[in-house]
Amino acid sequence: MDIGILGGTGPAGRGLAARLASAGHAVVLGSRDAERAEAVAEEVRTGAKGRAERVSGNANEQAAHAELVILATPWDSALATVSGLKSELAGKIVVSMVNALVKNGREMLPMYPPRGSVAEMIQAALPESLVAASFHHLPAGMMEDLDSGLEADVLVCSDHKSATEAVLAMLEGISGLRALNAGSLAQASAIEAFTAVAITLNIRYKTHSTLKMAGL
Repeated sequence: MDIGILGGTGPAGRGLAARLASAGHAVVLGSRDAERAEAVAEEVRTGAKGRAERVSGNANEQAAHAELVILATPWDSALATVSGLKSELAGKIVVSMVNALVKNGREMLPMYPPRGSVAEMIQAALPESLVAASFHHLPAGMMEDLDSGLEADVLVCSDHKSATEAVLAMLEGISGLRALNAGSLAQASAIEAFTAVAITLNIRYKTHSTLKMAGL
């Protein structure tokens, strides 16, 4: 699959690109600056030691032409990014991995957009796209390090069956990750908010925890 990652030059986008490319997907890291995107893509390829050669970098506009598009921007620029690419994203599966969080001392606290979650906000802005929410609780550094031994469950939610199925299928081939269908897009509010808890635990215990659901 050809996958574009909007705002993909940050830690989350880099880590996801490495894992996706190692599973055989072609990934375009998008950015407002195409040259920066290609420089970051080169760093990802080098760090993966030959296991993520299908990572490239380009402008967000080019990344939006991919078969499936993942949104990895900071939460406060997510809406502006997708609104400017509305026509390019029409009819496509768009996966939001964005969390609205704010730091308060040694804790992360969730922000609640008017529609309940960033993913629901993105769906409202892209009525012709099939929006899903996923990849929220993954430690970026362990994702990019393909030798980290990462094992994690990844929750997927959407109001569109085809989007859910596509993301679940995409995740199946990624080493260390197990995909779980978490239901409708209404679940995104709780999923995004829990990211604040996960990061706060990482800060407190100086570690990189992952989500694992027992009994499934």
